[in-house]
Amino acid sequence: MYAKGRNKCSKGTVQVKNSHGRLQLVFSHPVVTEGGEIKSKRFYFSTGEEDTPLGNKRAAALAATIQRDIDYGEFDASLDKYKPAASLTTVTLIAPVPEAPPLPRLSELWEKYAEFKEPQVSQSTYAVDYRRYRNHIQKLPTDDLRNAIAIRDYLLANVTPNTAKRVLTNLNACCDWAIRSQLIDHNPFRDMAGDVYLSKGDVEEADINPFTAEERDAIIQAFQESQLYGYYAPLVQVLFFTGCRPSEAIALQWKHIYERFILFEQAITISTRGLALKNGLKTQPQRRFPVNQQLRDILKAMRPEDWDPEAFIFRSKKGGMIDFGDFLNHAGKG
Repeated sequence: MYAKGRNKCSKGTVQVKNSHGRLQLVFSHPVVTEGGEIKSKRFYFSTGEEDTPLGNKRAAALAATIQRDIDYGEFDASLDKYKPAASLTTVTLIAPVPEAPPLPRLSELWEKYAEFKEPQVSQSTYAVDYRRYRNHIQKLPTDDLRNAIAIRDYLLANVTPNTAKRVLTNLNACCDWAIRSQLIDHNPFRDMAGDVYLSKGDVEEADINPFTAEERDAIIQAFQESQLYGYYAPLVQVLFFTGCRPSEAIALQWKHIYERFILFEQAITISTRGLALKNGLKTQPQRRFPVNQQLRDILKAMRPEDWDPEAFIFRSKKGGMIDFGDFLNHAGKG
């Protein structure tokens, strides 16, 4: 559709479009308004042709004629030159379209989302979970929202299906919030988590006791024999034999140990200010866990002769509260 010549000047391109089965020519051309301003005038020119091979051929020929006149500065804005049968439909003066603002980065959205959620969740959830997903985002090869498919494929190739599903679920929630906050106009991660298939083995990956008895005993023995982390061995034993959350075990005091049960009624939380003790558990105010002989022997072996009911059972090497995140990053990998 482009005519070539030495007097050619670049204008709009004439396009052939189907409008309800009829062919239109659509193009823009600058005109001088009554006020003397130059504005772009949008033309919608009906060719009178139907959307058939012959009609398309005729419409293309007419488009080429108009395009040639535009390129050579000979365009007839009245369109009389391009009739007889053609008719001019709605003509609209349009202002230049402003550039769309750049999309925010995924990392930026996550920080705003986390800031919004911080007062609504527990300090430990915010400090651990939101930090975890921030770390996943930082490891992505891109945080461009337009590359959501590439982000999904990277997660599936580099983390477990369980983790990929959780990350995509949280990215979806973040982008849903961003839409409601008028930061973006669509969610590129919508329904992606639902497409991640979890096999039976994947589902069992997050079970509370994913180790065999032999593996459990080997892990406990490794801690007991470790020169660096041997003092963690009793904590590891209690975690294995009660199945409690680490935050609950670290919060245990001797007053919570009874002959027939352990009373879990508080937990250690992680906040931006450090470790803190809070009453109640994650899903209930308290829980009693029955003590069998094996667990009773472990606890009795740990208890000092002059034990204080208010003293914490498990302490760090320096005598303070145990930071379980630090435990996982060091002793758990040792």
